[in-house]
Amino acid sequence: MRAFPVLSAIVAAASAFSQEPVVGARDPERLFTSSDPKLHANKQVVLHIVRDLLEAGHWKDAPKYLSERYLQHNPMVASGLKPVMEFFGRMPERPFPKAGEWKTKVVSVVAEGDLVVVATVRELPRPDGGGTYTTTWFDMWRIQDGKADEHWDGATLPARP
Repeated sequence: MRAFPVLSAIVAAASAFSQEPVVGARDPERLFTSSDPKLHANKQVVLHIVRDLLEAGHWKDAPKYLSERYLQHNPMVASGLKPVMEFFGRMPERPFPKAGEWKTKVVSVVAEGDLVVVATVRELPRPDGGGTYTTTWFDMWRIQDGKADEHWDGATLPARP
């Protein structure tokens, strides 16, 4: 029974100092390439979604990269090209970011078959109020006929106040 308080103190101390920060790539555009032509094409579609739409807010270009039926598995956004454009189209348009100047810090891009997964840095406030910490956010798109046809992420509905 004496070991329990000691073990608890060790676990508490380790959890306070154990996390390595999540860091994005210096040149995120390089991650959206592949030597396989099909995977490269799929990664390029997602590059345009992340850079042109999400980073730069050029939602008028969304029909180039998203299918009409675009299935959205995010509880905050309805499915379909038009609802997605209406939801995100409120964002101000900005210049296309240069390499190294992306606000979205991309950690990795993995493509397999018709799926492309992008891992990004997510910074959140510490529950104890002591600053922030980083974790990883994942988005996954299914590419069909050269456009994103489906999207998944870890979004949840906001908590009640």
